[in-house]
Amino acid sequence: MHRDRATWLIYVQLGLWGYFLYGFGPVVPLLRDEQATSAAVAGLHSTALAVGGLLSGALYLPLARRLGRARTMWCALGGVAAATALLIAFRPLPVTLTATVLASVCGWTVVSCAVTSLTARHGPLAPTAITEANAAAVGFGVLSPLLIGLGMRLWETWRPGLGVVIALITILATTSAVRRRKPLTPRGPLASAGSPASAGSPASAGSPASAGPPASPGAPASAGSAAPPDSPASAVSPVPAGSPALAPPGDRQAAGPIGGAGPGRSLPRSYWLAWSLLCVTGSIEVCLSLWAADVLRDHAGMSPGGASATVAAIVGGMLAGRLAGSRIAPRVPPVLLLLAALGVSATGFVLFWTPPVGWLAATGLIVLGFGNAMHYPLTISLAMATAPGQADLAASTANYTAVIGFGAAPLLLGALSDRIGPHPAFLLLPALILTAALITLRLHRSLSQQAA
Repeated sequence: MHRDRATWLIYVQLGLWGYFLYGFGPVVPLLRDEQATSAAVAGLHSTALAVGGLLSGALYLPLARRLGRARTMWCALGGVAAATALLIAFRPLPVTLTATVLASVCGWTVVSCAVTSLTARHGPLAPTAITEANAAAVGFGVLSPLLIGLGMRLWETWRPGLGVVIALITILATTSAVRRRKPLTPRGPLASAGSPASAGSPASAGSPASAGPPASPGAPASAGSAAPPDSPASAVSPVPAGSPALAPPGDRQAAGPIGGAGPGRSLPRSYWLAWSLLCVTGSIEVCLSLWAADVLRDHAGMSPGGASATVAAIVGGMLAGRLAGSRIAPRVPPVLLLLAALGVSATGFVLFWTPPVGWLAATGLIVLGFGNAMHYPLTISLAMATAPGQADLAASTANYTAVIGFGAAPLLLGALSDRIGPHPAFLLLPALILTAALITLRLHRSLSQQAA
């Protein structure tokens, strides 16, 4: 797979959202302590993330059509920085909930821009690109719980650790603006002929790195664009056995305007199975991110700062899992790999939940993270593959899964935690893992029927 400058930029942009998202989970129990609320009320922050995902699903398509994916991505990252500043500056519950909604709207818009841009740029190798992008998100995300825990130890506040994302977004935006102003090609006939200096330019159509007015985002590579003749953007590579064919770069979604869905077209049944799977697997990840620190404090006897820092074990496991998964994904059918990942998650849960010993619980979190690592990349890749020619519609509709993944499941877990305690309430997770496995098997049958 050819990773041009625009691809690397997408990875970093998604990574900045990952820094906020994986840092926000350990912050919620600390906010509960500051605001003196119950676990159920603190769980409203998860509901706020869900509301933001719902709004993002409705706003992404019109924004991408009006501004292009590039400008939409940068505006969304600016919104994440503004939301983080609100969270840091104010303590009242209504303000923190509002800031969480804003962060979620912007963050899920970043995800939609990244998924659709990588799908358009890399065609049948999009699952690998999406897995690598999510590995970058986890790579940034593993830092935030550590820095938040460090801030709690040194200054007894989480704010400097989460506020790092504001500085990172500012640095990336400034660096990208400076690079765009530098002339990448000589003026004259050579520039228009597609000189080597223009290859890999961030101004390629549809990528978040593009400068100036985006010309039909998602357009296929042309002379002087980021994709060389032997890259997957111009030559369709074979799809791993058992996986549905992704839309090649020459189809109407990649070559045509953003949206891709013609009049009267609806997303297929197999897409909705993948959508349901996104809801369940998202619930697993969010419940862990938001409430694992509570279990560590209640069952393993850790301090608030130590529990917040230990949540980084999940993200570290996810980083390792996505790095490994990006190598395995092109060689193993996605459904089989997803079932294996769910099995690893179940094993990690047993290690995390059973012993009242800190280091054993942390080991379980690492294994859980390793299994969870491939849930989202594989499921979103399957969802995008079921809807060729409708990539932007499929990506924006996938954002609605946040209503369940970030809203219902963590809120239910918080309410159970108030009634029976955090440790027994976490038995909700194996039920979600089993449900995900059953949906995966049903999706496999649906894809086999569709292929036949």
